[in-house]
Amino acid sequence: MSTTTTSHPATTATAGPTGTPRPRPESRPARRGRRLRALVGAAYAAPTAVMVGLFFLVPLALVVWMSLHRWPLLGKAKFNAPANYSGITEDELLRSAAWFTVKYTVVITVLLFVVAFGLALLVQHRRPGVGFFRTAFFLPTAVGFASASLLFLGLLSDEIGPVTDLLSWLGLVDGYVSWTSGSPGSALGSAVLLVLWRFAGFTMLILLTGLHAIPPDVYEAARVDGANRWQTFRRITVPLMRPTIALVLTLMTTGSLLAFDQFWILTRGGPDNSTTSLVMVIYREAFIRLDLGSAAGISVVLLVVLVVFNAIQFRVLRRRSS
Repeated sequence: MSTTTTSHPATTATAGPTGTPRPRPESRPARRGRRLRALVGAAYAAPTAVMVGLFFLVPLALVVWMSLHRWPLLGKAKFNAPANYSGITEDELLRSAAWFTVKYTVVITVLLFVVAFGLALLVQHRRPGVGFFRTAFFLPTAVGFASASLLFLGLLSDEIGPVTDLLSWLGLVDGYVSWTSGSPGSALGSAVLLVLWRFAGFTMLILLTGLHAIPPDVYEAARVDGANRWQTFRRITVPLMRPTIALVLTLMTTGSLLAFDQFWILTRGGPDNSTTSLVMVIYREAFIRLDLGSAAGISVVLLVVLVVFNAIQFRVLRRRSS
């Protein structure tokens, strides 16, 4: 006895000109459901899009527009493009601030990365007391950066600070030392010490997360093959940590190029403008010289430099990872 099976007309696919079955037309309820899901997704994304537009895109467009005008804080704006950009190369203070910012960025990036990576390796494995040290290293992050700058200003003060008295009692210095304004080297060293104390724990936490993401089996296989600690670190830890290292380096370089609080509070850009950063120049142009157009022009150039630098950094990382 033979049985014939028939297909429902709605589910039968018709053959096309080449003999391949044509896709079944989407039904009206399916299209309606797909549109509803798209509208729900757009509704979820709308608040974030509005916030980004109001607090990033609109201010960015306003800064670009201001950079094309002579825009005094009090008075009427006048179109003067590209005077605000051409005047950047003629500003001696801006050139010295750019060189100092680059130098500071290189110094703090190298030192902060070495210190933070060392701390992360120190507290990587679980052992008695390691939780205490992780908390102690991370604790300075809970202090606001401006508050930390004021704290260091008080500690390093040559009048009321205990650091000079302690070093004098130990015989390491002779008399009072002006750590924040005595010389360019001491002023830069004070700011570097502050940043290391404040951000080493936070950077350590990011690197520690990357270390814990490495599978333990990889280290076990390296030990079986006879690799020592240095070979394991160089051939396994560093290559597998590249995405995390790229993130840390991006955060450090961007934060260093935008340095302001530590120099404004600790050194005021002194002595003799030797610790004046690019953001301090922008602040002086806008709120001391009251020239918002010039400040906006410097800001746009700095933004372009940051975008190009980060793009190159991520491209180099992607090429090495591939």
